Formats: sequence, structure tokens, C-alpha cells
Amino acid sequence: MPEKYMNLLIKIGIVALILIVGYIAIKIVCKIVKKALVKSGLDEVIHTFIINCIKVILWIVVLITALSKMGIPPTAFLTVLGAAGIAVALALQNSLSNFAGGILIICTKPYRKGDYIEDYETAGKVEKIDLLYTTLITFDNKIITIPNGKLANSTVVNYSKAENRRVDCNFQISYGDDIDKAKDILRSVAVSNYKVFKDEDIVIGVSGHNDSSIGIDLKVWCKTEDYWDVKYYLEEKVKLAFDEAGISIPFPQLDVNLKK
Repeated sequence: MPEKYMNLLIKIGIVALILIVGYIAIKIVCKIVKKALVKSGLDEVIHTFIINCIKVILWIVVLITALSKMGIPPTAFLTVLGAAGIAVALALQNSLSNFAGGILIICTKPYRKGDYIEDYETAGKVEKIDLLYTTLITFDNKIITIPNGKLANSTVVNYSKAENRRVDCNFQISYGDDIDKAKDILRSVAVSNYKVFKDEDIVIGVSGHNDSSIGIDLKVWCKTEDYWDVKYYLEEKVKLAFDEAGISIPFPQLDVNLKK
């Protein structure tokens, strides 16, 4: 066999050996990194991102090493790789913005899976946080997918992050009704619900003098997960208690007079 063919076979064997050893080494490194990430407490979404980045970097090192053994200059490979990277970056500008937003959200954790959040346009329970998009589920079971870049650059209200939440209600009574009696009824209704915190201040006060009614605020505290139960309870029970006590709740009325 001619010497040049022998040298070529040797180079191919060396390259194959480098690729095999590199493959095994990358798998071992990724396993070690994965164990370290699990212990670190970082979000699972970012685990995959870090491991994939390590894989890409290590494979580039392995390929450069293999190509150098074949006599191909590493600079040529890096030049092609850099040009391809620039082209991809220009084509995926919006996706890169969402990607950066996803990293920011995962690191700062303004919300987590299961939280109920709201921005200027949408609201729902967080179902999944990916690197590019956040998926929400609304109360009527609609699936909403929001780009992370949008959420990272807008005001987001998280209704679930705090352990406790205040329930604000406003009720209207007529000018002829007894304000003190109405306030006593509001307090008794609030205290009757076991989910309402009794050790927190129950705020009851006149909120305004309207055209045909007096507004009275009722503000109580409860667990965040009990918010809607308490809200619905107060709205219903106060109406029934006002009816029983003879306190009227004014509502707009329109008189129509027909002339012949």
C-alpha cells in the first residue's frame, strides 16, 4: 500500500478515535454537570439550556481538534462558524429577545409555575415557563402563549406570590338607611367566615357620597388561595343580610312618560 494512503488511513483512524473519545468525554461531563445543577436548586428549564451550551462548546473543541489532525486549519472552521452564527442571529432577532427574556425570568423568578399573573393584556395561571415562551391557562381553560421578551419588558402583577391577600368590597346603601347598622352587619358577615383572618384589622368605612347612595368599604384579609371564596361569600351574604335588616341597595332607575 502506498505511503500516502497509509498516512491517510492513520489520520482517519486518529480522527475517529478523537470523535469516539470526545463523545464519551462529553457524556461524562454532561452527567457531572447535570448532578451539580440538580443540587444547585436552579430552575429545571435552565438545566437543559446549560447542558446544551456545554455540549455545543465541547463538540466545537472536539471538531477543531479532529480537523487539525486532518490538516484543515482551525481558523477556516471558526470563520465559517462565525459567519453562520451572525446570519442566524440576524434571522432570529425576535427569538433572541425572547430567549434573553426567558433567561431573565428564570433567574429573577418574578413568577413560578402555578402562579396567577396578569399583564396589560392577558391574565392566567402559569402552566409552563420555557426559554422562549410562557404558557398561561385562563379560568375558562384557554391556553395563552406569551413571548418572554414581552413579559420581561412589561409590568406583571403576580397575585399568588404573597401568602396573604386583602379582599376589597364596596357596598351601596341609600341616604335614608342607618350607616352604623349597615357597618355592624358588614362586620358580623365578615367575622362569620372562618377563612377571614380575625387577628387582622377588618376595615369598614364610608367611601363616598354618591348621587343616590352612600358607599361603604369592607376590607378583610385571607389566604391567597381563599381569595375568591371569601369574595363571593361576602358579596352574597351582605346582600341577604341587608335584605333581612331592611337596608336597601340603590340601583339606577328610569321613568318613561308617554304623551299622547
